[in-house]
Amino acid sequence: MSTQHTYRVIVRGTFDGLSPESRERLLAEVDAHGLTAMQFTTEGSLAYDRTLKHFSYRLVVVSDAADGEEMAAALAEDRVETALAGLGHGHGPLKSTVTDMDTMKINRRR
Repeated sequence: MSTQHTYRVIVRGTFDGLSPESRERLLAEVDAHGLTAMQFTTEGSLAYDRTLKHFSYRLVVVSDAADGEEMAAALAEDRVETALAGLGHGHGPLKSTVTDMDTMKINRRR
């Protein structure tokens, strides 16, 4: 059995080809998706602003440590693509930043 690691993944992208309905829905919910709403969750936390240009998604991914950060990024990007498609929001290419929480060094104050 392989060791599981917990990864925090930030997926960034740009909205693309938004329909008028998508724009209207995103603008109606913009206050709930600002900086104060950002958190790492399994289902993901979407953040964007009124310009409806860029967005970021924060996710927690649990994956085999042997698969590494690349697999965690791929799993996160797949979740984001599925979530955005389900909401009817178009997007461009995605880019991920991954942090392995199990290997992260924490400097404690003395």
